[in-house]
Amino acid sequence: MRLGATLARLTPGPPIEIAGWAGRLVDAGFESLWIHQMIGRGHLVPDPFVTLAVAATATEGVELGTATAQIPLHHPAELAHRILSLASVCGDRLTLGVSPGSTEVDFATLDRDHARRFRTFDENLARLRVLLAHGHDERADLAPGVTRGPPLLLGSWGAKVERAAREFDGWLASAYRRAPEEIIAAHERFRAAGGRRAIVCAVALSGGDDLGRTGELLRRYADAGFDDAVVVIEPGGPEPEQVRALLP
Repeated sequence: MRLGATLARLTPGPPIEIAGWAGRLVDAGFESLWIHQMIGRGHLVPDPFVTLAVAATATEGVELGTATAQIPLHHPAELAHRILSLASVCGDRLTLGVSPGSTEVDFATLDRDHARRFRTFDENLARLRVLLAHGHDERADLAPGVTRGPPLLLGSWGAKVERAAREFDGWLASAYRRAPEEIIAAHERFRAAGGRRAIVCAVALSGGDDLGRTGELLRRYADAGFDDAVVVIEPGGPEPEQVRALLP
């Protein structure tokens, strides 16, 4: 199982200098770098597209991904333009994790309709796929000559686990508010439905965490068949080198 890390935290803390942090994570041996989209939560989580562009210029070879970009918060053409712009910086290192979103404050901050998020996700995603695959559609001409966008991973739960298997290049399983047993059971459903890449993300480590216990959890996910795990090193948490050593 590959091990990745996030470029931002989920809880308040001192600002992260993205270029330096990205370089340190890669030097420690992490194989992918990820950023989640959160806005209006009372602490700064940097814009995912800006963050990944900076990380792309500060590193080489490592995968860069969103985990996840909330599709209903964006106009599909504007989002496609941002993704295609980012892909021009990242090249084939870019992976796009997408979701309908879940937290109401993000939608309220941008005056978006939280209750309608699943319908908006489906509507916007359909157009986004066309724009990323071809660079244009009947209403917009963004990037002539584009033949393929980045891989698309779905971050969601419930019946959408099977949808991730059927319609996407992979599945992002958030470990932030889910028990390991629930995550592993959903992973079995994902594989049974023919799913390809499975990533368990947002495995959080704080200053009081037992590294040995986290190592056991990561090995459990590896034994279950996950392809990747992504950790979040929270303020006061262990050093990146200590975390990377948990999964040789």
